[in-house]
Amino acid sequence: MFTIRGTWMRGGTSKCWLFNAVDIDPLIGTVGSLDTILAAAFGSGDPRQLDGIGGGSSTTSKAAIVRRSVHDDVDIDYLFAQVAIADRSVEWGSNCGNCATAIGLYAIQAGLVTAHPDSTRVRMRNENTGAVLTAEIATPGGHVPFDGDAIVPGAAAPGVPVDLTFNAPVSRDRTLLPTGNPIDHLILGASSYPATLISAGAPAVLIDARDTDLGIVPTDSLEQISTVLPALVSLRRLAALRMGLCGPGDPVSHAIPKIGIVGSPEDYVTTAGAVVSAADYDITVRMISMMAPHPAIGLTAAVAVAAAATVADSVVFNAASARKKKNTLRIGTAAGVVPVDITMMADGQIGGITLHRAARRIASAELFIAPPVRELLASA
Repeated sequence: MFTIRGTWMRGGTSKCWLFNAVDIDPLIGTVGSLDTILAAAFGSGDPRQLDGIGGGSSTTSKAAIVRRSVHDDVDIDYLFAQVAIADRSVEWGSNCGNCATAIGLYAIQAGLVTAHPDSTRVRMRNENTGAVLTAEIATPGGHVPFDGDAIVPGAAAPGVPVDLTFNAPVSRDRTLLPTGNPIDHLILGASSYPATLISAGAPAVLIDARDTDLGIVPTDSLEQISTVLPALVSLRRLAALRMGLCGPGDPVSHAIPKIGIVGSPEDYVTTAGAVVSAADYDITVRMISMMAPHPAIGLTAAVAVAAAATVADSVVFNAASARKKKNTLRIGTAAGVVPVDITMMADGQIGGITLHRAARRIASAELFIAPPVRELLASA
């Protein structure tokens, strides 16, 4: 058994365990690889994650290793881990905006970034993808906040308000449209599925559900959307091949590409029972996360959707054609409406995409971690 100090935080609609690199770096190679350490800490290999800190869902099985950056233009570097649940594995190929929201607040609370008068900007580099994000948090008089009154759809308790910006969200090594097309047609069986394949925030596949044989619409319940998971998983693989994210014989990462279905606004009821009017949002979206319907929307997926809204003739652009403000996109999710601000540059490129989120610290703890029984038996 070994111990690790960690901080448990909610960022947006995810819960993330954050580890200071000075605590976890000495353990790597001493007690095992980082993958092994995190899988053991979260209790992975058991769908309940009974012997660890994981919550048995994709939104509660996340971690990040946080350190002061050596780069002059960045304050914090963080390595994001999507820890598998039933398997003892870790996905390293993506980013998580909700966790970045928590990391911005954590950096100030842990003293990694000094609080400034009025407000503090925390510049963060995601080591997985190279993406640079900025968290802006009110710190009046240099006071470090520990509670706040900001509410986000999908979370019941308030938190500290955090404005999170994905700066230049199109990765340097990718283009916004990997295939060059605003709409690609994915052929599955005898059916053709119009989709926009986009790479901003995270690579994503956005399917126009109304023009397919899926038999569902985005405002259907999450249980109904679960019934078409096999088709969506197959479409996701077809899209990954077209986007160059894997080869014909390679497995597809569970984390990317993201996949979701989109549609034009209509009245719907959230998972909490609130009625949302079609006039209150611009596009309805339901995303799949780690092979299950997301209860709200991941922020990297929200960035992809917002970026697609800037592309003429994309499925998002067409479905949101009635929106009034071109610099804002209001996304209707199962949990409620998530507003996104879009900053365009003079050259027509996306300068930044900002989401208004909330974060709060849940616990600071010393974790007692033991290897699974089968590993003990194997070494006996």
